[in-house]
Amino acid sequence: MTAIDPVIDELWERRADLTPADEDARKLVVAAVDQLDAGEARVAHVEGGDVVVDERAKRAILLAFKVLPMESSEAGVFRYEDRVPLKTRFDGVRVVPGAIARWGSHFEPGVVLMPSYTNIGGYVGAGSMVDTWATVGSCAQIGRNVHLSGGVGIGGVLEPPQAAPVVIEDDAFIGSRSLVVEGARVRRGAKLGAGAIVTSSTRVFEAETGNELARGVVPERAVAVGSTRNKTFAGGEFGMPCLLVLRYLEPGQEHDKLALNDILREHGVAP
Repeated sequence: MTAIDPVIDELWERRADLTPADEDARKLVVAAVDQLDAGEARVAHVEGGDVVVDERAKRAILLAFKVLPMESSEAGVFRYEDRVPLKTRFDGVRVVPGAIARWGSHFEPGVVLMPSYTNIGGYVGAGSMVDTWATVGSCAQIGRNVHLSGGVGIGGVLEPPQAAPVVIEDDAFIGSRSLVVEGARVRRGAKLGAGAIVTSSTRVFEAETGNELARGVVPERAVAVGSTRNKTFAGGEFGMPCLLVLRYLEPGQEHDKLALNDILREHGVAP
């Protein structure tokens, strides 16, 4: 189900002909993106363990780039020239100078935005922190009580509309300079060590069993780090990137940062 007007689907079918001169279309698209901005609609959510994508919401975002004119805007001494304006509603959110969020993104009360960037369609849940130089890409969905450490890159996705965005579930911790892209998913309470890279095709292994898990998914309450696996090519044997699950946290350990640091240091990994 979606809260967005179904007329968006009709506009999508004739998107090739739309321009900023189409005032009626622009009003409908602006109303739809306003719903995303206010949190009345969102691009995706987790339901029954599956990621459910609101294709109409993504279509509204894509249509915004067709029907909105280029406009100048200001933030202090900074000047911008863009079709999508900056966000202006931050109810209950702490926004540190240097943080940038585009209209159409949404933050629940209690979010902390350090100098960072959140793109249109991004959603960040209550109690989460987007730390310094972290990026929340277009349509990325961040759960509650999540910590995106310094320099983390959460990838965005707009096309095709049915493509699932990156989803970081509640209570997750993403270590410094890690990248989660291409619709990859970090399940509830999982922790990624610094510099980990997770894509939709990343192979995931358990250190204790050697079992291979679902690609591009960090399991619930897993403590995982970037690693390599050997693969033989015509030119020789090379290390290919993968993700290694060191162990699983017990229920309730999700917020015990000291315990997490001890686990990572035990394996020679920076938290």
